[in-house]
Amino acid sequence: MEYEASLDRALADVPDIASSGERLSVPDAAAQTDGAFTRFTNLSAVADALNRDADHIHRFVQQTLATSGKLSEGVGRYNGDFDDRDFEAAVDDYADEYVRCSECGLPDTRLVQEDQTLMLRCDACGAFRPVSKNTGSSSTQTQDDDVEAGNTYTVKVTDTGRKGDGVAHRGDYTIFVPGASEGDVVDVYIENTSGTLAFSRIA
Repeated sequence: MEYEASLDRALADVPDIASSGERLSVPDAAAQTDGAFTRFTNLSAVADALNRDADHIHRFVQQTLATSGKLSEGVGRYNGDFDDRDFEAAVDDYADEYVRCSECGLPDTRLVQEDQTLMLRCDACGAFRPVSKNTGSSSTQTQDDDVEAGNTYTVKVTDTGRKGDGVAHRGDYTIFVPGASEGDVVDVYIENTSGTLAFSRIA
């Protein structure tokens, strides 16, 4: 009886395994208007909660919102008018792709490079998978894939941005093409670039 009572007390002290919703506690995104720009004021805190690099999240937000921006001292500053919901949606998409395990749903994961492929490896269940979205972080870009302002390139539009612009890719670059639709092959003139984002018009 004494053994059973001790066992019951020991089991009572063992914490329950939390679900992914309980384990992943991310602060709500905070947006602040700054003239023609919008600041993601707590991007650094979000990155800490996700256990990911703030610059990696910043590049993902730029690509998701189809805009240019700058990361400084943990605050993202983006060209355009956005609100909390825009940033929160981008963070949710980021967590689904780069944080949550697709097998067990837990956030106990790491990004690892294996054979030039970025993989998401779960420390909780051991599952691993390649991540599919490109944030422009690869270092294998060749000179032939460079995108420079003032040049014209032929690209195929493969996606649609949140604002309805066509989205094409060239090497590590994401090119936004207003007026183009998914499936179009067009010549685009690059008006300006920001990191691995390029903003164009149909030539």
